[in-house]
Amino acid sequence: MHDIWSPWHGCQKISEGCEHCYMYFLDKIHGNKDGSVIYKTKDIRYPLQKNRDGSYKIKSGEHIRICMSSDFFLPEADLWREEVWDIIRIRSDVVFFILTKRANRILECLPPDWGDGWENVILNVTCENQKRADERIPILLSVPAKHKGIMCAPFIGPITIKKYLEKGEIEQVIVGGENYDGARPCDFSWVTSLRLECVLKNVRFCFIETGTHFIKDGKSYFLKSKELQARMAHKSGVNFEGNKIHYKLYDIFQNELAFHDLYQPFFWKKCEMCGSKPICNGCSKCGKCKII
Repeated sequence: MHDIWSPWHGCQKISEGCEHCYMYFLDKIHGNKDGSVIYKTKDIRYPLQKNRDGSYKIKSGEHIRICMSSDFFLPEADLWREEVWDIIRIRSDVVFFILTKRANRILECLPPDWGDGWENVILNVTCENQKRADERIPILLSVPAKHKGIMCAPFIGPITIKKYLEKGEIEQVIVGGENYDGARPCDFSWVTSLRLECVLKNVRFCFIETGTHFIKDGKSYFLKSKELQARMAHKSGVNFEGNKIHYKLYDIFQNELAFHDLYQPFFWKKCEMCGSKPICNGCSKCGKCKII
């Protein structure tokens, strides 16, 4: 996937959501790797890679998710994070999605010129249950940032965030069930309840996948295919656009880029039925797969 940047890989489990970590599971089946081993990857400068004509491979306006196989604020990554901040600073024309379970480390790990936040960064905390929502969201709200979001994945228990939405700083909420090794159930009633809170505050809500074990109206469904999970999430009809998130992006001369200067996502016909489409970077049309 061209929308993921992994400057380092591996992580240490710290909360309930980590119990059946997908990264640990996938590392194991792809060569018996130990997911707890943290290392700097060869892709640390990925956003600066260029085509033969000198243009960046990642286009202006693209949305890039960082450290989806790790945690951006890991203590073990402190030696490498400055280089990543430098790259994000250079690519002020690209949106970077940062997700963490280590909300308590955000403030101490921000770059010295962060100020009240960077226009091209959205800070997100993982909230797998109410305990972690109440622990992490207040910290997120106390941190200066232009854009903030919440990701309830794996969604393993009912959550209310009504009081946190009152401040008007949370711009989007993403929800998804658990997959792979020992997937715990995701109840649709939790999803609709959380959605209602977002709708009342006009906050974007995206239900990206049901997870392997999905409960609806008291009945359990087991969906092994992630494609099917995403399709069922879309079919539920709960995604809500809410207020549009406006990112001010700039070229190398610090001129603000207009809409027509930005990358516009390309989607295949099958993408129209995917729960992740509202937050997806689209297809790069690299030619490595055949999609109808």
